Amino acid sequence: MRIQDLRPNDGATKDRRRLGRGPGSGLGKTGGRGGKGQTARAGGGIRPGFEGGQTPLYRRLPKRGFTNVHAIEVFALNLRDVEPYIEAGVLDGTSIAGDKTVVKLLSVGDVPKSLKIVKSLRVSGTAREKLGAAGVKIEE
Repeated sequence: MRIQDLRPNDGATKDRRRLGRGPGSGLGKTGGRGGKGQTARAGGGIRPGFEGGQTPLYRRLPKRGFTNVHAIEVFALNLRDVEPYIEAGVLDGTSIAGDKTVVKLLSVGDVPKSLKIVKSLRVSGTAREKLGAAGVKIEE
């Protein structure tokens, strides 16, 4: 078998619908667009959500809250969960969640023995005390 011999399976492809090709086709004259009017025209039609002039649903429903476009996404990381992120004794915040997200180190759990340096992280007060007691250097 060669690449030029490959064909789709029987029934896998369908012929495209040929509109306006006579009354015998079932899609002659108006070409499946119905009668006259806005939807029969080329480029015509109504926008999504339009309800014929009635106030649309998205305007009738009450609005609540807002989306803060300046919000900073914070990834919370406990001391007990840092083991998989430590590379050569260094816990680097940029390698955990990328540049867009801020990583904050929280104090739940014990400081791993392999941890020597913490950098590019926000550190909570009690986590800072635990790291200091364990002799871990914090670079911010």
